Amino acid sequence: FSPLLSFLLLSLQTLMLGRQKRGPVITDDDIAQSRRRNAVPCTSRGCTWSKGSNGNVVIPVFISNSYFIIRSLLTFHRTTCIRFVWWRGQSDYIYFFPGSGCWSYLGRQGGLQLISLNRFGCVYLPIVQHEVLHALGFHHEHVRSDRDDYVRIIFRNIQEGQLTVNTNNLNTPYDYNSVMHYSTYAFSISPGELQTITARNSNVEFGQATEMSRKDIRRVNRLYQCSEFKIKTKLSEHLADITCNL
Repeated sequence: FSPLLSFLLLSLQTLMLGRQKRGPVITDDDIAQSRRRNAVPCTSRGCTWSKGSNGNVVIPVFISNSYFIIRSLLTFHRTTCIRFVWWRGQSDYIYFFPGSGCWSYLGRQGGLQLISLNRFGCVYLPIVQHEVLHALGFHHEHVRSDRDDYVRIIFRNIQEGQLTVNTNNLNTPYDYNSVMHYSTYAFSISPGELQTITARNSNVEFGQATEMSRKDIRRVNRLYQCSEFKIKTKLSEHLADITCNL
């Protein structure tokens, strides 16, 4: 980095520490509340990221010293037209920092946008993908508008504030295997003892995803109209992206 850019990055880190101390209001366990818009359903109100003339959705990022986060971001390169590149002064970008807990804003906010990934509990593939999907405009699977057809919510066991959302489901079926689906004890007033979510089909398991499901990927491609993209299968090809873009 040039001396000027290094100074700007240092100033940015200082700013982030200040914001971290104040912290945003967190709803639905890990969604930072936007002060600029009613974020639900935000994708109908302009919170998606812009698509370039080459068909890719380029999202600048700044990452606080975690090679694993980079590797997790590259899973989007393999299966979608989302492309993460190093922040070089672009107006809209995502800053990944080791904040308090795992959280993200819903959709593009404009300007500097935070994703918090605490280094002691959040730097895992499904969690990184989960928070990035929030930033792309996706809510939790278990709050989608048709969820009552697939799961039962036991409200007497649940913390306040966990409601259904008028989501854009992109003509895809409910997905128990989604990385955005929480487990049966999520938001429980007594975790591990009182269930909050149960499947109407008793043979179905949910909330155990280790990576994005096929339906998660399909939704990203539908929302961002990723009609054509090159699927890279070799890790060496991903690592080449780090050198060229990230």
